[in-house]
Amino acid sequence: MQINLTGLGKRYNYEWIFRNLTYTFEPGSSYAILGHNGSGKSTLLTVVAGYNLHSEGNISYALGGKIIEHDKVYQHLSLTAPYLELVEEFTLIEMLAFHTRFKSLRHDLSNEQLIERMGLQRARNKYVKDFSSGMKQRLKLGMAIYADTSLLLLDEPTTNLDQEGIAWYQEHVALNQENRLIIVGSNIAHEYSFCQHHLHITDFHQVARK
Repeated sequence: MQINLTGLGKRYNYEWIFRNLTYTFEPGSSYAILGHNGSGKSTLLTVVAGYNLHSEGNISYALGGKIIEHDKVYQHLSLTAPYLELVEEFTLIEMLAFHTRFKSLRHDLSNEQLIERMGLQRARNKYVKDFSSGMKQRLKLGMAIYADTSLLLLDEPTTNLDQEGIAWYQEHVALNQENRLIIVGSNIAHEYSFCQHHLHITDFHQVARK
């Protein structure tokens, strides 16, 4: 997927989060959106995902040279973030059965194979509400990384993960980069070390607050 941002801006009430952002995310590449906490990284990711409306400017999406209408973009993306909730009344196997009704898995994986790749075999019949915070984060990441989507958006992806979980994240992102646009919102180096390009959201703050 290719995404073009032209003069993009987002504000809440009278405060601009960013403004005059013109940038192109190219297919098959990986990008890190960098900035301190509260700088607007998550806001930009949710705007790109179409979950949050921009205040000015334009966003266009294309796949294989064909324009994707805004109301269809969700079909082509997966997003994980600390603020996204899971259906905690489901068991793990029920959660994946629900998820894959909407997003099929890459590499023709089965739900059971995904459980193995996430290292959650012993929790397959456990309710999500009883998962540790690290297990919930690994589940979110597994569903996003292994969804058969051309756009992968990762916001603070290693939140609640220990060193083993961080290594798992790095390994499985690396295995799923091919033919995909990946955008990471982070200020932690190990989360975006694989990214080829860096976009500093703070570069668009000074203009925004004039």
